[in-house]
Amino acid sequence: MNHVIGETAIAQAVEGYRQGMLSANKAQLEALCMDEVSFGHTSGLVQTKAEFITSVTDGKTVWKSLNFEKPTNRVVGDCAISHFVFVGENESGGKTNALRFDVVLVWHKQGGQWRMLVRQGYNKA
Repeated sequence: MNHVIGETAIAQAVEGYRQGMLSANKAQLEALCMDEVSFGHTSGLVQTKAEFITSVTDGKTVWKSLNFEKPTNRVVGDCAISHFVFVGENESGGKTNALRFDVVLVWHKQGGQWRMLVRQGYNKA
């Protein structure tokens, strides 16, 4: 596989994830995530696919802004790794929250599509 083409496809998948979260697009997020996805938060909470998508689309949290800064993507066979700084502002429970932390995503190519297998948020020491 041409790694430039692969990395471009991964960048598009990462952008699809950002847009899906920002717009609370259930169908888009379902298509991007493998059924086995492990979605980890900086707090230590780990969600299943259903839990993650519900948390984004149930209307309890509304994203006001969301950017992925300093993105890098690397293709390794039928897997890929993405890193970026997650910067966003949301409203949840009547409170505005500003968030900034690092994220690693692991993608797996399944049926010709890049799909998210792991998402882990973390704070650098």
